[in-house]
Amino acid sequence: MKTVDQKLLSILKSDARISTSDLARKLDLSRSTIQSKIKKLEQEGVIKGYTVMYGDEYQNKLVSAHVLIKVIQKLTDKTNRELSNMTEVWALHAISGDFDLIAMLKTETTQALSRVLDEISNLEGVERTNSSVILETKFSR
Repeated sequence: MKTVDQKLLSILKSDARISTSDLARKLDLSRSTIQSKIKKLEQEGVIKGYTVMYGDEYQNKLVSAHVLIKVIQKLTDKTNRELSNMTEVWALHAISGDFDLIAMLKTETTQALSRVLDEISNLEGVERTNSSVILETKFSR
């Protein structure tokens, strides 16, 4: 990837709402060049989409938990799809060890967390779960 594309991506990652005019000024390129580069990066699948990032103050109020999930192997794809449809699941990772998956959850209340944990436990294909509520984040990168 070209250096200018990497710089463009870096700027967009920190502020996806920046105008093409401001991008052009920062990268010393024309607006049409910036628009072409963004369109090309989108078509190539480098840029998948644009999203809202929560502010630290709001995010610190959320209840976070990690949920280890053991699944019936034949139902892994179905379980993954169902978990991806749950907005409270922010990330899902396949892992090694006694469990197959680890889901990162964020909810606004402990009651909502309890509801989501019940929903996960009741999914077809889920054999068992083990949850840990995050009490405090020491650092995050």
